[in-house]
Amino acid sequence: MVRICALGAASQDVFLSGHEIVSTKDESGALVEAFPLGAKINIENAVFNTGGGATNAAVTFARQRIEASFIGKIGHDAAGVAVMSELDNDHVDTSGVLYDPTLGTQYSTVLLANTGERSILIYRGAAHTHTAKDYEDVDFSQYDWLYVSSFAGAMDALDVIFTRAKELGIKIAFNPGQGELDEIDRLRPLLEDVDVLLVNKDEAKLIVEGESSEELARHGTNLVPVVVISDGPNGVTATDGKTIIEAGMYEDVPVVDRTGAGDAFGSGFVSQWSQGKSLKDSIVFASANSTSVVRSIGAKTGILDYGVTLHDMPITEKAF
Repeated sequence: MVRICALGAASQDVFLSGHEIVSTKDESGALVEAFPLGAKINIENAVFNTGGGATNAAVTFARQRIEASFIGKIGHDAAGVAVMSELDNDHVDTSGVLYDPTLGTQYSTVLLANTGERSILIYRGAAHTHTAKDYEDVDFSQYDWLYVSSFAGAMDALDVIFTRAKELGIKIAFNPGQGELDEIDRLRPLLEDVDVLLVNKDEAKLIVEGESSEELARHGTNLVPVVVISDGPNGVTATDGKTIIEAGMYEDVPVVDRTGAGDAFGSGFVSQWSQGKSLKDSIVFASANSTSVVRSIGAKTGILDYGVTLHDMPITEKAF
């Protein structure tokens, strides 16, 4: 059995929805939440769930019968208890979780508009306190893969994690967050240790030169063996340096909540690729996992279970 440890954020989320939470466009044409300040906004649904890129990924791995672990920082509070309880329910190993002595667990309030778009109010708390020292004594030897998501720009901590993983021959899948992308000069050297890079098109443009997703993916292979670039409704481009995959949407479904869709895609890909599945099959499962997640409120509710039947999707494959 493949053993994967997901590292990064854990969060408790509350999803608020109602007909008074609507979206409109601002002067630039961007969608924004619209409700009057100072007013009482009626909420028709309040759903509590847990999220955070690393815990979302860990649940994908566990539901694919991978030996899944989570390592991240939480607080000694009710939100931390909720995170741990939900991971326990999915049989994710949480023995390596780190507790911050003073700060609380990350907490998000998600305002769901009638379009499926959302605004998120975030208290970062313990999730923003990663240090190199936190990870110097972690026993990474028990894992085959590390799945590293947003680390709030804690580059020293990432350097320790990546260096120790490579010394032990552990593969790394990396889905950098904005904090890491803001430190691009420190991010690029870390990619020398990465086996799978998972980014969207705009993020890829910060790392390598190129305009089209294919061009970005090709240039990305100069840094890492496998590059996966998502582009929202335009689909995804992926390459392992041997073939190039271009895929559209898995299925056109009503979007209830986009929270966790990217995590479901990235972890869905790695859940298959780490077990020796082809690039094409890994992309199909990743797309299906992401599509399933957006159909429900919460980042984990729609994550696919082992053995689910998948259907064909628009996808092409050509030689690199």
